[in-house]
Amino acid sequence: MRKRATFTVDEELLERIATTKGDHSASERVNELLKRGLKAEKYERLAREAAVFFSRPDPDERAERKAFTKATKRALSKD
Repeated sequence: MRKRATFTVDEELLERIATTKGDHSASERVNELLKRGLKAEKYERLAREAAVFFSRPDPDERAERKAFTKATKRALSKD
C-alpha cells in the first residue's frame, strides 16, 4: 500500500534523485533509497550488537575452554 506523505528535502538531493532515477519516477527512486538506507541502518545496528556481545568473555565459556585444554594435554601426554 502506498501512502502520500510530505517531507522537506534539500534541493541538492532532489537534483541527484532526478539525475539518478533512470526510467522510474522520482517517488520510486526515493522509496528505493529509503529502503536501502533503512537496511543499512539495520545492518549497522546488528554489527554494533554483535561487537558488544563478542567483546565480553563469558566466564562459563572460559572455564569450559580451560577444562578442554587440560583434557587435551592429558590425552596427548598419554600417547
